[in-house]
Amino acid sequence: MVTKVQYTVDTELSLKLFQEGASAQENFDSSIAGKCRDGEFGIFYQMDRLEAYGLKGVFFVDPFPALVYGPGVVARIVEPILKRGHEVQLHIHTEWLEFARDHELAHLRGRNIADFPLDDQVRLLDQARALLMIAGAPKPTAFRAGNFGANDDTLRALSALSVPYDSSFNPAFLAGECDIDLPPETPPFSEHMGVGIIPVSVIEDRPGSIRAAQLCALSAWEMRDGLRHAAEHDWPCFTIVSHSFELLSRDRTRVNPIVQRRFESMCLNIAEQTRLEGAGFEALQPQRRASLAKLPANLVRTALRYGEQAVSRIRYEVGILSTLFLNEFAAIESVVAI
Repeated sequence: MVTKVQYTVDTELSLKLFQEGASAQENFDSSIAGKCRDGEFGIFYQMDRLEAYGLKGVFFVDPFPALVYGPGVVARIVEPILKRGHEVQLHIHTEWLEFARDHELAHLRGRNIADFPLDDQVRLLDQARALLMIAGAPKPTAFRAGNFGANDDTLRALSALSVPYDSSFNPAFLAGECDIDLPPETPPFSEHMGVGIIPVSVIEDRPGSIRAAQLCALSAWEMRDGLRHAAEHDWPCFTIVSHSFELLSRDRTRVNPIVQRRFESMCLNIAEQTRLEGAGFEALQPQRRASLAKLPANLVRTALRYGEQAVSRIRYEVGILSTLFLNEFAAIESVVAI
């Protein structure tokens, strides 16, 4: 059995930049293209690297910025993704509604789609789908809520609109904004409220604690072992989450080489393992539901990630640690992980 690996990218313009007066072009350059002083490291760079390894990405595109910037900016996101053979699916950040003008939904307010009653969720999802398709996307078959902020009514709304898959369920966020009423161990293809659930995959980073399969959350070693574990245990799919700006420093002024290295390592690991295959939602085949054992904790592996994260924060958020020390740490991790 081959495990389908979905590298999913939440592809979204920044509401914060809009509020600060950024033009559509400036927001696109920072949030989508990932332009910084070191070059471009957004979706075009990510597609370049995925394609170099023969992989396909899934780009969850938020069309709601069209309510304030106009539809053209969303089309500029969708067109190159599809042209290069990757997949576009539906994403929503309902925070944009506060700034919409002359729109039938402009009176609605809420940080997350789960903040709205069912009827309004149906309207919001229907409108978002229409905006995405106006931008050139095919009818989406999967959805992910912004901030993972979905609930059971979101799934009911998706079912009413005949969207077959939801990937808003993130077991690592159940103490946060994800309000879908499912247990953390829910496997892929579980049906809930008429929709197939494709959760964000997780590993156990220490006993009793789970962590999402996300580039900025897992070290290269943790991601590699998570992928290997999924293949060895015949998982039907392994879903990784990222963002269009994930490879940048928090202030988006430069690339974060630690996260960039994690991304490159992830691509290599997927490509090299014959029991893994990069795929989108369109390639998924419903499987018999089974309990999927998480990758068990490894305290050495987790401790090294804590150190790496600290290096990343200091070097790329504060800027006082030497590049030499950063490279030495990367070398240590790569040796230990072998």
